[in-house]
Amino acid sequence: MPARLRLVDPAVVGPAVERFRDGLADGDDLRLLTKHFLAVLSKKAPGGAVELRVPPYAAVQVVGGTTHKRGTPPAVVEVDAPTWLRLALGYADWATVEREGGLSASGERSDLSAYLPLV
Repeated sequence: MPARLRLVDPAVVGPAVERFRDGLADGDDLRLLTKHFLAVLSKKAPGGAVELRVPPYAAVQVVGGTTHKRGTPPAVVEVDAPTWLRLALGYADWATVEREGGLSASGERSDLSAYLPLV
């Protein structure tokens, strides 16, 4: 079930990104940054063809095309929060993370590399 997402004030995001970069992020930072960057992605790639899941924090439907209403979406990506943040911030690239098993992606349009990094 997709969570309610919103962009966060840059004055709050900046220090949280610095803590993440320095390996000092706590659970609150991970939750804030995960939801923030999912909101950024949903603005950059609006739609419902792909469901991006970052448990336990949130999920979002993105990318134009097929609209998903019920059941399993046509394309699903699942990734943990630290990996999602590395992708969103440009600290890692999609192909490498996928090849190394750091995310699972299935279905048409599940490759989100064209939209990353988000900053």
